[in-house]
Amino acid sequence: MRSTPRTPPAWQAVATELVATRGDALQRYAYLLCGSRDDAADLVQDGLVRTFSRARDDFSLAGAEGYVRRAILSAYLDGGRRASKWRSILHLAARTDSADSPTAATDSRLDLHGELSRLSRRERACVVLRYYEDLPVDDIADRLGLSSGTVKRYLSDGLRKLSASLGAASTSSSTPTSSAAAGPR
Repeated sequence: MRSTPRTPPAWQAVATELVATRGDALQRYAYLLCGSRDDAADLVQDGLVRTFSRARDDFSLAGAEGYVRRAILSAYLDGGRRASKWRSILHLAARTDSADSPTAATDSRLDLHGELSRLSRRERACVVLRYYEDLPVDDIADRLGLSSGTVKRYLSDGLRKLSASLGAASTSSSTPTSSAAAGPR
């Protein structure tokens, strides 16, 4: 008896092509949300598992990428909820007796990644979805389950915080250091 080679299900082909062609873009998207390469890889992996854990043969490549991006965003926001719950009860479990060194604040970098990490999870998600995903406010509201007004508020607060810190850095770095740097008179 000869066995015929089995063709993989259609969802497997879509998943393989998605990882091969759009894997780096998914990784960058997750990195912008969480700010850590390791956590971004975990978010992408979780998104792929959540999307393809049920065998679906009706996926197109673009549809599958949309599902994975949505799963990445959901996993990121769920992690924030778990972390805030943990922070609310951490004081019951342990107490630290040492203080952090103030040099960490002095040595902080003024770059977009560093500034994004200072935003709240919702502000960061709204800013990334608006300016990286280029989504309109109403689509962001639908994705996050918020009202449009709330999304606008998160965007406003996030942009205000970013412009305050990044604006101060750009004005101090654009000051000429010598008269030669000022150009001809």
